[in-house]
Amino acid sequence: MELTTDRLVLRTWTLAEAASVLGDSRAADWAEDFPAEGDRVIAGLLDRKPAWLGEHGHRLVIERDRGLVVGAIGLFWPPSDGTLEIGYGIVASRRGRGYATEAARALIDHAFGNREHQMLVAGARISNPASRRVLEKCGFQWTGVGLYRIRAIHSSAPLDRFRLERGIWASLKSWGAARAKPPAPRRMG
Repeated sequence: MELTTDRLVLRTWTLAEAASVLGDSRAADWAEDFPAEGDRVIAGLLDRKPAWLGEHGHRLVIERDRGLVVGAIGLFWPPSDGTLEIGYGIVASRRGRGYATEAARALIDHAFGNREHQMLVAGARISNPASRRVLEKCGFQWTGVGLYRIRAIHSSAPLDRFRLERGIWASLKSWGAARAKPPAPRRMG
């Protein structure tokens, strides 16, 4: 199942794409700096985590206009006590365009709209304020800092931790819909 936004398509990985990422072969439809290190980590886990290839797993982020793969986003399936973790990354050449926020909002809507999850959680490296801002724009609330093992850097790093509860998401969705409606005409006289 593909998810589409105004500018992006989010579609599940295939095992062949994961093998290409791991084998360092280049596909014609990849941005020049795809894959990033985080993409290699996810590709290496897909054969051991088959649920990550399903409807609620990991997806490639593709520019609709050019058809180029510019990153990845995913839910770390299965949920734990009604909570799912979301992770994402956009290659450096496409950052600053709002792609991470656009992709995250689509996946958040999918996660909350199609399942009975009560909460999404996420982390952002303290050294990455842009990622923190993506989460805040999506309605996530900061919950603290912790030291977490990150496979991509083969070390531990301090992460800001965030959460988004279903009720907050629902409120933000309804407020956004209300703001998008044109104001009612005012009667004069």
